[in-house]
Amino acid sequence: MTNLPSPSVPSPDGPASEKLSSYHWKLLIFLSVATFFEGYDFMALTQILPSINTEFGLSKTEAGFMLGAINAGTVFAFLLVRRADRWGRKRVLTITIVGYTLFTFITGLTTDVITFTIAQFFARMFLIAEWATATVYAAEEFPASKRATLIGVIQAFSSFGAIACAGVVPLLLKSDLSWRMVYFVGVIPLAVLAVGRRSLQETKRFVQAKAEGIVGERKPLLSIFSSGYGKRVLLIAAAWGLTYMGTQNAVQFWKAFVMEDRGFTDGEVGAAITMAAVGAMPVVFFAGKLLDVVGRKMGATVIFCITAASIVGAYSFHDRTLLTVSLGFAIFGVSAVLPVLNNYTAELFPIDYRSDAFVWGNNLLGRIGYVLGPILVGALATDMGWGMAVSITAVFPMLALVVIWIAFPETKGQELEQTAAV
Repeated sequence: MTNLPSPSVPSPDGPASEKLSSYHWKLLIFLSVATFFEGYDFMALTQILPSINTEFGLSKTEAGFMLGAINAGTVFAFLLVRRADRWGRKRVLTITIVGYTLFTFITGLTTDVITFTIAQFFARMFLIAEWATATVYAAEEFPASKRATLIGVIQAFSSFGAIACAGVVPLLLKSDLSWRMVYFVGVIPLAVLAVGRRSLQETKRFVQAKAEGIVGERKPLLSIFSSGYGKRVLLIAAAWGLTYMGTQNAVQFWKAFVMEDRGFTDGEVGAAITMAAVGAMPVVFFAGKLLDVVGRKMGATVIFCITAASIVGAYSFHDRTLLTVSLGFAIFGVSAVLPVLNNYTAELFPIDYRSDAFVWGNNLLGRIGYVLGPILVGALATDMGWGMAVSITAVFPMLALVVIWIAFPETKGQELEQTAAV
């Protein structure tokens, strides 16, 4: 790729920044807990989908459109994410945590499919804005040599959230409030997180860039396309969109598939998802480390190939053990592809366009795949069933891997100021 313009914002620290300070550890814990709810929310909707379908009387096609509408909230997250380059990372992260907490609670109060979809639309909007801002936070604050590792650890807590959700949902569904209790229980730790953000500091890079007048001013939404980074944004968006077309369906429809086509009970699904998530979690923690050791491209190759193969296995096998093992690898893949793309999205753009890169690369363009994936599967499943419909989407992560190899440079171990100008 050709050299691109980049503001001359040096790394805010010297060689000592390669060591993790006490604040780094506190930040790691805080961002990890915030990411926990991405996994919890994703798995919650997966687990309660059959109950939602029954209560609201939804067909497969209608369920697909409902999920697509909910996922559209991830697109509108751009309204919050791009404010991080004006208002600062800390302020936006605070707003998103509070917003997600509020709409998670509102979801539990809904009584029909329309209000449920609207509440979840806004919950997803705040959640994904929180996730994107947390990724920018991590990229700007953690040392270059450990950046992928620590972003990987933060993302791994998404799997932990999935485990927690998978473990408690079967119990919560037995309560008088049924699936609504899943959201009421989720509000409790969110409220604690909202209080805990008080000790958070603004990133040093943002503070320095704002002092130099590089960030903080209003920019037109389309300005990144005239900055020299337009082509790079489109390539990032292609990688995100193709990845989401496969991974968004990998776990989302699994419960419906095994209950309808493989005869699982609700309790057996909960046990299988828990075992799969527990098995996947230790490996997920090493996904980021893999990128720091073998490089972004080779690490992506391992991760994306496992993801595609596991999607097919999780929706093709008849043996329950093989189904559960495949689901475990699928859960790994859904989580592990994110550090790959998170790192590239943060690394390939300068500080004044880093949030806009997430806005266009992920929210506005990449999330098209996130929205269309469930709609495509829902439409195909009407004629061919969940298994074949989801298995077909495994081709999309492999296409994303092709984009990574052809279009992206290797950024292993480089400072953000270097990678943005590659």
